[in-house]
Amino acid sequence: MVAPGSGRRPAAMAVPPAPLFLVLLLLLAGTAAGDGEALAWDEAGYLLYCPCMGRFGNQAEHFLGALAFARALNRTLAVPPWIEYRHHRPPYTNLHVPYSELFKLEPLRRYHRVVSLERFMEQLAPRHWPPGSRVAYCFEAAAQRSADKSTCPMKDGNPFGPFWDQFQVDFDKSELFKGISFSPAYKDHWIQRFPASEHPVLALPGAPAQFPVLEEHRPLQKYMKWSDAMVEKGESYIQSLLLRPYVGIHLRIGSDWKNACNMLKDGTAGPHFMASPQCVGYDRSAAVPLTMDMCLPDLREIKRALKLWVAKIEAKSVYIATDSEPYTTEIQQFFQGKLKVVSLQPEVPQIDLYILGQSDHFIGNCVSSFTAFVKRERDIHGKPSSFFGMDHPPRLRDEF
Repeated sequence: MVAPGSGRRPAAMAVPPAPLFLVLLLLLAGTAAGDGEALAWDEAGYLLYCPCMGRFGNQAEHFLGALAFARALNRTLAVPPWIEYRHHRPPYTNLHVPYSELFKLEPLRRYHRVVSLERFMEQLAPRHWPPGSRVAYCFEAAAQRSADKSTCPMKDGNPFGPFWDQFQVDFDKSELFKGISFSPAYKDHWIQRFPASEHPVLALPGAPAQFPVLEEHRPLQKYMKWSDAMVEKGESYIQSLLLRPYVGIHLRIGSDWKNACNMLKDGTAGPHFMASPQCVGYDRSAAVPLTMDMCLPDLREIKRALKLWVAKIEAKSVYIATDSEPYTTEIQQFFQGKLKVVSLQPEVPQIDLYILGQSDHFIGNCVSSFTAFVKRERDIHGKPSSFFGMDHPPRLRDEF
């Protein structure tokens, strides 16, 4: 250090050799890259879709498939907002929740190129996908629903119309296809049929994915990392309301679900029913039977499963996520008040998902895609899970 008044100038800070200095600048630029920077157009093309089937659990399963499909076609995925249906409370319409409000975008980029649909529309669409040149792509069978039998029904009804309207998107032309599917086996067919040089933006009416999520796509869940805000909220609830160890349970027992599960009784549904492959197995020929306890557990089955796992992990509390009656009083009485029982029923259902994901043991509903989200997340981190009606589910082939 130079003494004041010595008359000597401080030595200049050493500068790294030019190549190293450039490398450091590039590294810093890469670190700073984020949603605030201007986007460069990707000549490999883009994939857009509406997450228009079902509530969050279904949308999440489709998202994993769409992410895999975008990578297979080597197109950047424009990540859509989640659709939340708020018809029972203000604003009594659909809410479109940006992906980044719930999850981080950056981890997805470790798997494939992504950009939020909001940024795509704001920064890229005005120049590269302007009004007048917006092409819709759909199966010929879907176009049969339109008046002229040749137009993709991109905005027919809810949630399709409101989804595209939030971005002021209308479609000017339709490209129809048949004889191909979104299966990985058709990757080359898609690339040859719709090269990015001629079809830079592939906009689809729904997710290019199967439901339930394919077994090989389940591991992609590891790229869905909760946003810092969601972690902070979830952890604050856990620390203030729950005592560890705790058991988290998902009760899917609403009236609509009862009607669905009745299809098991009358034989119109088999072992593969909605998200049930997560517990009965993906191989149809070897699938175990799907029972009513697995689809619609009654209070007797709920108490039985809770008694087993509360004893096994010596739980001090239970967290209940449900779309209906939480049975809080009945469960407290069953454990003679020795167990703390909590049910938030939050306005943001993903809070339930976070808290269930962090539980010391999780009991879910075999048929529910909401449960499936929790199960995939827990499998990634090696956390134990079971289902009502199935205490020891088989391990799936994906080997998280």
